[in-house]
Amino acid sequence: MSKALEVITFGESMVLFSPDSKGPLRHIHSFHKSMAGAESNVAIALSRLGHNVGWFSKVGDDEFGRYLEFMVRGEGVDVSRLIKDKKHSTGLLFKELFAHVNPNVYYYRKNSAASFLEPQDLDSEYLKNTKILHVTGITPAISASAKETALEAIKIAKDAGVKISFDPNIRLKLWPLAEAKATLLEFCSYADILFPGIDESEILLGTKEPKEILAKFHAMGASEIALKMGKEGCMVSDGTEAVFVPGFVVEKIVDTVGAGDGFAAGYLSSRLKGMSIAEAGSYANGIGAMATMVKGDSEGYPTFEQLQIFIGKEQGIDR
Repeated sequence: MSKALEVITFGESMVLFSPDSKGPLRHIHSFHKSMAGAESNVAIALSRLGHNVGWFSKVGDDEFGRYLEFMVRGEGVDVSRLIKDKKHSTGLLFKELFAHVNPNVYYYRKNSAASFLEPQDLDSEYLKNTKILHVTGITPAISASAKETALEAIKIAKDAGVKISFDPNIRLKLWPLAEAKATLLEFCSYADILFPGIDESEILLGTKEPKEILAKFHAMGASEIALKMGKEGCMVSDGTEAVFVPGFVVEKIVDTVGAGDGFAAGYLSSRLKGMSIAEAGSYANGIGAMATMVKGDSEGYPTFEQLQIFIGKEQGIDR
């Protein structure tokens, strides 16, 4: 780790098996292997944009765990705090594809290595030496000890003056609605930078009205909010001004998974570069759109130059 890290994130990554054809999984016989994980997605996207980033988790001391380590390290992300668990295996998930709808997702992550994350796994000095700690609502959903770990990590970082970035990332397949709502609202109260979605906000706050959502989350303590509004774009606010930033048109959407993580990375990257919240919203929308154009969770994330070209800041040269 030669350079100081700008962003650290942590959470479960899994090995993803995507079917080579559409239809019920009982009729599918071949799959493509890749990786999935909201936090590692953000780390990879930020690394491609030129930032020094760290990601850690617990993986099984198995070939799938080694595969995840290999993939994230290969993207230039620091994985020096990754823990290998000899007692528990790496989590898996399978996608099921149907025409013109988002894929079904099946998790095989119960009792996975990452669900056994616990506070003593944290390296306090590592967490203190960064600008931003990015956390998602998936980590507290996978187990009680993972929730405790996430809260402790936030406390360590916040006490050291590190900004907390939080994406609620609601996954109701992982826990009951009432528990999810109570826990995620607690986590939102620690956030400096918040990335709620419109539908998530309706679950958490009971409203889909953007300005009302912003006001309520600011009242909880968030200094910056980037409200994801799907293909429409986003609304960004720093408490003094709220700006609607239109999205980018994607003619053919291939895969929507990972778009929200790319959005968060685009916003954080822009703010680290000193851009305004409106500019950050535009760059965030750009990565979110580009992510949907490619199959896979993180495969569509661009370099900074590619992003500049996509959003019209630079002229592309094909040949």
